[in-house]
Amino acid sequence: MKIMKKEDLIGQLREKGLKITPQRLAIIDALVENRTRHPGATLIYNEAKKKAKRVSLSTVYATLKELSASGLIKAMEFDRMENRYDANLSEHLNLICKRCGAIVDFNLPATIEQKDITRKTGFVVTDTRMEYYGYCGDCLKRPE
Repeated sequence: MKIMKKEDLIGQLREKGLKITPQRLAIIDALVENRTRHPGATLIYNEAKKKAKRVSLSTVYATLKELSASGLIKAMEFDRMENRYDANLSEHLNLICKRCGAIVDFNLPATIEQKDITRKTGFVVTDTRMEYYGYCGDCLKRPE
């Protein structure tokens, strides 16, 4: 499982010549600490605000955009819920609860080699995102 660590994110930002500000550190902390929740910008902002009082929501969005564009995290865009961010860069399935919006990673037993797809079809894969929708165990236990 290829999960980006705090040190990796900071190192990558430094390599790009970007300043490591208290705001960016707080955002990275919030992202890493909440990685299993696949946090959205709102959650990251609320958590980062506890560590860096001068962080703004626009700074959170800009930092997440930078990390995503650099390939350090995956941005998960949705039609009916807030975009979320995934620090697990390995091939995996996202199980998404239609009631509470929880996202759980499920590791695939075998992966499809992207080079095999290209060789067989001529299609060059640049990114993947696999999702299953349903209801998590907690939501199934609760009445609507």
